Order: sequence, then C-alpha cells, then structure tokens
Amino acid sequence: MSDADLTATPLTAEKIQPWLVERVAHYAMIPAEEIEADVPLAQYGLDSVYAFALCGDIEDTLGLLVEPILLWDVDTVAALTTHLAKLAAV
Repeated sequence: MSDADLTATPLTAEKIQPWLVERVAHYAMIPAEEIEADVPLAQYGLDSVYAFALCGDIEDTLGLLVEPILLWDVDTVAALTTHLAKLAAV
C-alpha cells in the first residue's frame, strides 16, 4: 500500500499497523515479519533518534502530530497503532 493509498480513506488501526510495522522494521534494519506488535520498541533498538524520525514519518505520512516522548508511553506497535487510530478519528 502506498502512502497515498494510506491516507486516501479514513485512517484505521487496520491500515496504520502494517505501515507502522514497515517503518519500525526499516529503522531496526530487520524484516517486517520479525516485528511483533506487543514487543517494546526499545527491544528493536529504537532509541531517541529513531523516535524523532518515526514521529516525523507519522506526521508526514499520516498527518498526525505526535511528540517523540509518546513512544516511551505507548511503547509497542500495538499500543502506538491504537493511539494513532484514536487521534485519526478525532
């Protein structure tokens, strides 16, 4: 799914999570198939630098403004997906 396809219709958790898994896999430099939704992002090596980059991706692609500190509060792909879907629904 392209970034344009992602935002062409309302954002849902079902659309956000696969995109988010791909972004985390990109920064962790591992295959997306190895990303588990309930594993803390820090276990994949995502540090503050990657948090800033991922938040930039979220803003640029999904149009949702999030602060990097959020990634420590909602520290898994599943939790972040839920949070982003709620933001998109507002």
